[in-house]
Amino acid sequence: MTDESAEQEELEIGEAERARYRVVELFLDEQTVMRRSPDVEHERKVAIYDLLEENFFRPKGSEGGPYHLHLSIEENRLIFDIKLEEGTEHGRVMLSLTPFRKIVKDYFLICESYYDAIKTASPAQIEAIDMGRRGLHNEGSELLKERLAGKISVDFDTARRLFTLICVLHIKG
Repeated sequence: MTDESAEQEELEIGEAERARYRVVELFLDEQTVMRRSPDVEHERKVAIYDLLEENFFRPKGSEGGPYHLHLSIEENRLIFDIKLEEGTEHGRVMLSLTPFRKIVKDYFLICESYYDAIKTASPAQIEAIDMGRRGLHNEGSELLKERLAGKISVDFDTARRLFTLICVLHIKG
């Protein structure tokens, strides 16, 4: 799908569809998560809040939600465990995390540089690092949309927030 056709598809998502195809509750399986820095914890909270406020999430073949989503990582796979609002099982989608490995690693490195830079660097240096950080985040979001194609349709903003949460799930003790 070209960037232009993807943008057109997102524009065609009407308000009625957005109301039916959305996540209204999100649970992160964080059993192996170590203590996170305040910056990472803030990013997690913002991503969850923003995702629940506005998202488009349409599992293939679904007649509509809203959905409760449980995200977890098991054996190098990202698991989307989807239930309907009343608790009925809807299905599970599994994605290999191998294609995400390099981008998540690079994203962690640049985030670390960014958080260090905001303490001591000039505004121009901070802006340059932040542009790189946003670029990697966008790349990870596009990769997620591609990997979900044919399984779950999401808009770009939803993919961005989900990518943030995938990164959070990667932080393990």
